[in-house]
Amino acid sequence: MSDKIQSSLAKRPEHSSDSPLSIHAMTVAYDRKPVLWDIDYDAPNNALVAIVGPNGAGKSTMIKACLGLVPTASGQVEFWGKPYKSARAKIGYVPQRESVDWDFPVSALDVVCMGRYRKIGWCRPVSRAHKSAAMECLQRVGMGEFAKRQISQLSGGQQQRVFLARALAQESDLYFMDEPFAGVDATTERAIIEVLRDLRSQGKTVIVVHHDLQTVPDYFDHALLLNMRVVAAGPVDEVFTTENLHKTYGGRLTLLAEAAEAIARRDRGH
Repeated sequence: MSDKIQSSLAKRPEHSSDSPLSIHAMTVAYDRKPVLWDIDYDAPNNALVAIVGPNGAGKSTMIKACLGLVPTASGQVEFWGKPYKSARAKIGYVPQRESVDWDFPVSALDVVCMGRYRKIGWCRPVSRAHKSAAMECLQRVGMGEFAKRQISQLSGGQQQRVFLARALAQESDLYFMDEPFAGVDATTERAIIEVLRDLRSQGKTVIVVHHDLQTVPDYFDHALLLNMRVVAAGPVDEVFTTENLHKTYGGRLTLLAEAAEAIARRDRGH
């Protein structure tokens, strides 16, 4: 670790260089209007983390700011105590499906092979070994039989699984996923959560922007409740409470009723 990073961490003892993601005093603004304000957060190792909050709370922006896809007004982001450029090879990203040009003329297998480019090298041919690794990732998400299908010919759920396979092909240690469950069918949802649990069993951390409050206690270990600021963060059993959800969502009664039912179901299970 460089002297500069060590010095930075020494000034911020609350942040750990062992954390896959450490955010310190990060603020993001669009046209001088803050979208995220003074975010401090350390992600746990070997966990499934849900980022939840109302529309416009800055959930997707937080992920993009961590990855350098949008500029920050202030603050610092580190991965295992290092800047993003030094840790990029260990980080995978699944964007929102709506942000992808699905008319691009490539097959499902081609898309997954793109996840191998850091290992292949740019402008080099994709070897048989890399195609085989990509095919294994497609099979893990139940899409092996669609390997040669053009991505524009796939359903929304199938496209989402292909992008999940692309992230798996990167063989990362930390994954960011922006609403991977949005608009997918039940079969795809089951396939996604199975893959996420498998990643956790391999010691990975997966940070997911998630909108379905009812499934948070069932799917995730940790939660980050966000509404421009961090309202609460920690193990789901501790922070996913009615009180914290009221602070995060205000008086949105329908959402809170759904969350209350999920909390009650969790408590009955305990």
